[in-house]
Amino acid sequence: MTDTELGNDIPVLTIDGPSGSGKGSVTQLVAGRLGWHILDSGALYRLTALAAERAQVSFDDGPSLAGIARNLSIEFLPSSPGEPVKVLLEGEDVTEAIRRETTGNNASKVAVLEEVRAALLQRQRDFRQAPGLVADGRDMGTVVFPDAPYKVFMIASAQARAERRHAQLKAQGEDVRIATLLREIEARDARDMGRKAAPLKAAEDAVTIDTTDLSIELVLEKVLSLID
Repeated sequence: MTDTELGNDIPVLTIDGPSGSGKGSVTQLVAGRLGWHILDSGALYRLTALAAERAQVSFDDGPSLAGIARNLSIEFLPSSPGEPVKVLLEGEDVTEAIRRETTGNNASKVAVLEEVRAALLQRQRDFRQAPGLVADGRDMGTVVFPDAPYKVFMIASAQARAERRHAQLKAQGEDVRIATLLREIEARDARDMGRKAAPLKAAEDAVTIDTTDLSIELVLEKVLSLID
């Protein structure tokens, strides 16, 4: 694909990192501050997993899952500060449904399949529209937008991420043990970093930010300082 086809005249900020590192919150805040568009790439895999679950498609059926990924009717809508991006699937609000732990774990299984990643690649690049894009994911800076002028890789300890997720679920009325969440996070990290297709890793030119002990305001300040 040529630089022109990639649309490299439109600025992109990629924010990659493992689940629970704070990517989603920072992405929304940065996009709101700059007036840029948002790509929640993780939601695309969660949507594929949710649609596959509803269609009773096996999570190891690559060709069928790729077909689902190619034909998803998706829309991202702005939400209130601190809230996840509102996600519509076939016109239905599935914001809460795709955030369930089971859907997240299934999305991690779907994401290891090369057929699915190939099916979603161009769909992700099509989000690059003026005046700019903030792309949240795991391979935004390495695979989807390798020419992005601004790249961030956010990390946090697995324990801190488990505690954050526990607080979120508790606020939603769900009672899940932190130890269980920690095991799931560590298993998901292993899958994401060990997969052959676009493994989770920082781009060579990305700025790494450890959010373990940082407030969201300080992380936002660090990210915005990278933008011209």
